[in-house]
Amino acid sequence: MLKVIVVDDHPVVREGLKRIIAESPELSVAAEAGDGEEALEMVRTRPCDVVLLDITLPKRNGLEVLKQIKSESPQLPVLIMSMHSEDEYAVRMLRAGASGYLTKESTPTSLLTAIKKVVVGGRYVSAQLAERLAFDLSHDTDKPAHEMLSDREYQVLVMLSSGKTVTEIATELVLSVKTISTYRVRVLEKLRLKNNAELTRYAIQKGLVA
Repeated sequence: MLKVIVVDDHPVVREGLKRIIAESPELSVAAEAGDGEEALEMVRTRPCDVVLLDITLPKRNGLEVLKQIKSESPQLPVLIMSMHSEDEYAVRMLRAGASGYLTKESTPTSLLTAIKKVVVGGRYVSAQLAERLAFDLSHDTDKPAHEMLSDREYQVLVMLSSGKTVTEIATELVLSVKTISTYRVRVLEKLRLKNNAELTRYAIQKGLVA
């Protein structure tokens, strides 16, 4: 029996994921968590074979949690399941050590297949993302400017271009307004943009936000 830890900040989503997992006789839910700190505590105290992790979490976001898990338990597979599109976060999460990436629009069958695949050491991505990764590897092209951003800078870029204010971002990430403002300045400098309007236009053109 393969044990899964389910991490999502919405109880209804966790319940749905638990029901899907329960449909497979090979899988069981070892624990669940609703925020980043709780997720790390569960991973440290509950034996499991795979972590099903959301990105947008209170206290510590999914990217931070992923990096911490891979630092403490490098062999433990982490499967990302998020509301964010693949264009927004998939490549960055895979580079950080995720074993797979699904959006919440995926079917229950895809989820079960993904869990079983990453547990045995495989990787799971959609056909579209696999094609994109293969293209990137086979073409010697310059990386887009946003791929040069740090993980936190990239996160601030996506949140700003989604219409959130500096204050709202600071509250969500549990950081000071001054710190977020500093990240904003760095993002604008690195992308050679002047203001939030240009930043939003850039994000839309690159498919980072809808």
